[in-house]
Amino acid sequence: MAAEKIKVKNLRKVFMTRDANNVVALDDVSFSVREGEFVCIVGPSGCGKTTLLRIIAGLERPTSGSVTLDGKPVSAPGKDRCMVFQEYALFPWRTVLKNITFGLENLKIPKDERLRIAKRYIELVGLQSFEERYPHELSGGMRQRVGIARALAIEPEVLLMDEPFGSLDAQTRNMLQMELLEIWSKTQKTILFVTHSVDEAVFLADKIVVLSARPAVVKEILEVDLSRMRDRTSMEFNEIRSKVLKILQKESEKAMELEKVAGTQA
Repeated sequence: MAAEKIKVKNLRKVFMTRDANNVVALDDVSFSVREGEFVCIVGPSGCGKTTLLRIIAGLERPTSGSVTLDGKPVSAPGKDRCMVFQEYALFPWRTVLKNITFGLENLKIPKDERLRIAKRYIELVGLQSFEERYPHELSGGMRQRVGIARALAIEPEVLLMDEPFGSLDAQTRNMLQMELLEIWSKTQKTILFVTHSVDEAVFLADKIVVLSARPAVVKEILEVDLSRMRDRTSMEFNEIRSKVLKILQKESEKAMELEKVAGTQA
């Protein structure tokens, strides 16, 4: 079994609002991720999935608890982790090639080496002959491939993906899911992938971390012991999908009840 790569332990995050009321986003969240593992995080809308990912990235500080990478505390962003966002976050004035080399420039990698690395990942994500195109000349799926290539180019140990396919149409989304699995197979990166889609989680993940309604706790961790590529119509696939959906349905109902109670007390 692969070694433990990431350990999230007793993580708690509290936000202060303008009216000085505490909003607890995460409450005693704990789980671990093995090296090279593909882990999906699902939960009701607004439960704190993105906050959790940002803490692992070092972009947010927890109120209490800890995140470690290879046993070392995470307290700030680092080259060993890179995020891919739903909004692509590409520079519109830069070409595909120059978007991908951006992180390498910040790392002071020599120009020839930057170009060699960028072209390697352009080929990996299937964007050959699009090197000199600008983001507005690309489809949504192609823009997301650029974002993935840019993240991979700095050679992170961990890829953090925050609903990267959430704004794409179903056909493009399914295609990119398969392409991402091929990239993961070739690079053997550790991936944490936040998604609202249970179908997507079951298709991609080795393991699914199911969060509760806010404040988020870990309701269940499911191992997805299915061979790839997975058949979305198979009985085994749909058994796992149904189990996750039932958990999320209960959490959504609980969240609605809490909102009703809060409304009557206001």
